[in-house]
Amino acid sequence: MALTDVAVRKARPKAKAYKLGDSLGLFLLVQPSGGRLWRMKYRVDGREKKLGLGTYPEIGLAEARRRRDAAREMLAQGKDPSREKQREKARKMLGAENTFASIAAEFCEKRKHDGSRAWAPATAKRCEYLLSVLNSSIGNLPIADIEPPDILTAVRRIESKGKLESAKRTLQLAGSVFRYAVATARLKSDPTRDLRGALMNPTVTHYGAVLDAAGAGELLRAIDGYEGQPITKLAMQLAPHVFVRPGELRHAEWSEFDFDGALWTIPASKTKMRKDHLVPLSRQALTILEEAYRLTGPDGYVFPSVRTRRRPMSDNTINAGLRRLGYTTHEMTAHGFRAMASTLINESGKWSSDAIERALAHGDSDKVRAAYHRGAHWMERVKMMKWWSDYLDQLRQGAEVVPIKAAKC
Repeated sequence: MALTDVAVRKARPKAKAYKLGDSLGLFLLVQPSGGRLWRMKYRVDGREKKLGLGTYPEIGLAEARRRRDAAREMLAQGKDPSREKQREKARKMLGAENTFASIAAEFCEKRKHDGSRAWAPATAKRCEYLLSVLNSSIGNLPIADIEPPDILTAVRRIESKGKLESAKRTLQLAGSVFRYAVATARLKSDPTRDLRGALMNPTVTHYGAVLDAAGAGELLRAIDGYEGQPITKLAMQLAPHVFVRPGELRHAEWSEFDFDGALWTIPASKTKMRKDHLVPLSRQALTILEEAYRLTGPDGYVFPSVRTRRRPMSDNTINAGLRRLGYTTHEMTAHGFRAMASTLINESGKWSSDAIERALAHGDSDKVRAAYHRGAHWMERVKMMKWWSDYLDQLRQGAEVVPIKAAKC
């Protein structure tokens, strides 16, 4: 006889556990402690098994029957309900562990040690920060439960603050995390694929740079008249001669320099292209480095922080120095020394574009061609760097060494 709600409600504990049967294998197990447990009896491959369906009164009679029917449907499909229940429990536990934040941290750790594709320290720091901004919204959610609206809401909070480039980059990074989860069999598809075009595009801005010869001479004279920290002045003086990326200059260490060979070897771990970059050093560059050596050598960073020699100077030090000289961000930046060198060396017509591109450490998608040009243009690059430093001296000598621009308040 089938159970009724009244019979279930009035079931009282006895000295020993007993069962109240319903139908199609469903029964209520009443324990001496007073607990009432829904169970279903069934057979798989001739063996009798039992499946727990919940406790009463949290699970009422109607819900217990629904769960029994669902289990019977699994049996009809050749599935064992108990085994499926265990699998679902394992999936939920795995999902709880596989939060967006945990997988993002795993992804970042992989990218920091990803062979030739490994992130540079500065890139890793920036990417980890942008992903951490999402922690308050989706960080603790199981990655499989995150849907496009969750992500869009999170990145639009960044966008609403006017940080359009950061919002766009954060969305791209989140997509990389989701695709990593797909690749590691923890997610079926990347939910950010449907969000393309959802954010406002930031206005493209170029690094401020002095691009004419007269302006370059004026800038060099202004730097020579800098009255701030000596090590900042030396970094600004060296930057135009070597025109490496600002992060490579800031993180330069004395162990990378060969004074006898007039060579600076920037290790792959510090370069954007994840390859060693060799910089021929002119006589002028070596003179500047020798002066720096007397201040910060022989170990550690060439241009350390003013607070501690264990860290490099901050990424804003050179820009702050340029601002102190009166140059706005639209006129000149630390990155602008690269654009200045590229423009003026190309305009000279004396050097091949391949040698210039190699000196700027720009990548080449053709690996065979890249390997050839790296060797074929080395001597040309050595001569070019000597000519470039001599040319900078000519530009500097256009007037007395005085700060041309007054600092703006």
